[in-house]
Amino acid sequence: MKLWDKGISIDKQIEKFTVGNDRELDMHLAEYDIQASKAHAKMLGKVGILEKDEVETILTELEVLKKQLENGLFHIEEDFEDVHSKIEFELTKKLGDTGKKIHTARSRNDQVLVAQQLYFKENLQQISEKAKELIEVLLGLADEHKEKLLPGYTHLQVAMPSSFGLWFSAYAELLIDDLYLLEAGLKIVDQNPLGSAAGYGSSFPIDREFTTRELGFSTQKFNVVAAQMSRGKCERTVTSNIASLANTLSRLAMDICLYMSQNFDFITFPDELTTGSSIMPHKKNPDVFELVRGKCNKLQAIANEMILITNNLPSGYHRDFQLIKENSIYSVENMKEILDVFTHSIAQIKVKNVDLKDEKYKYLFTVDSINELVINGKSFRDAYKIIGEQVQDGSYKATEGMQHSHSGSKDNLSLEKIREKKEEINLKI
Repeated sequence: MKLWDKGISIDKQIEKFTVGNDRELDMHLAEYDIQASKAHAKMLGKVGILEKDEVETILTELEVLKKQLENGLFHIEEDFEDVHSKIEFELTKKLGDTGKKIHTARSRNDQVLVAQQLYFKENLQQISEKAKELIEVLLGLADEHKEKLLPGYTHLQVAMPSSFGLWFSAYAELLIDDLYLLEAGLKIVDQNPLGSAAGYGSSFPIDREFTTRELGFSTQKFNVVAAQMSRGKCERTVTSNIASLANTLSRLAMDICLYMSQNFDFITFPDELTTGSSIMPHKKNPDVFELVRGKCNKLQAIANEMILITNNLPSGYHRDFQLIKENSIYSVENMKEILDVFTHSIAQIKVKNVDLKDEKYKYLFTVDSINELVINGKSFRDAYKIIGEQVQDGSYKATEGMQHSHSGSKDNLSLEKIREKKEEINLKI
């Protein structure tokens, strides 16, 4: 069954190519299509297009389908093009002509739009909560290990003293920036497109304000052409915002892989979180974080792909949009999994004591040595020259290092201020 079926037989090769993997992808959207169909049916009853008893029977059958979905009994068979045709078929099978009325005053275009945006709304909130959990774990680790020094690097060269507290909380605060973007993305998808039909509205006296309230949207996408053009823009925004989060996680995963190697040897993990080699029995590989790095890089590539697919498309609907459904759902579902495994794994990190007296760290405190001279009366430029000459002639002797008292430094992490930022973000719309 196809919603656009006019009794013409479709070439099987063309049908397979155009349907693609919509059936599998639409299982992620099924509950939201049911939710939107309920709101649409109620609205049709409110404006007098459906009788009261017709609305009630449609709502009853939609609830049956919802229960089937929850119990794993709902399937989109090959007879159907997508979830939308499956649901309408089931309603028609049970209710006859009444079931056929559910598509009145809507198109598959706005049907897909509203289901996707409801999906994005709920899942962006879930991603935000999972990111907050990771941030809290990182802040806890920062507090626990704030006294443990760590070499800081620039250009991958030993630079200045840092700490594990700084390292953990740095990524916590960067993740908050990603939450800001998720918040903006949620605002974009929180606009009701239902009622825009195929992109040019409807001659039926529909009530879009009613479905907006019923579905919990903050507002409408008022202009019906703009509503249709939000197809692509919403997916592109969501995947771009997820890509920013992926970038932060990929960088942290890379740090972990470096710091776990024998050449750095700053951290380790329980054996059960690592893998080994088939021929080298000593290996303890950070495969989880390597896969996180790779998956996050793939999510960033998807964001670029979305731009290329949707760039320069004229107004109105185009079948190209079918291709970005897979990308956007892949991004959402993979990010949820990545956040879960990242939080689970990094919570079990084992921080080692780094011997900063090791020869390779002998110049770690040169800046502190310069600052000491400045405090004792030297100009900064003269102090820099003195310490530079000592480094060059091999006479430099490291001091114990100075306290860094300003906010956000290794001895004043400002963890509560970072936590306050996190708590101010509330992706509940």
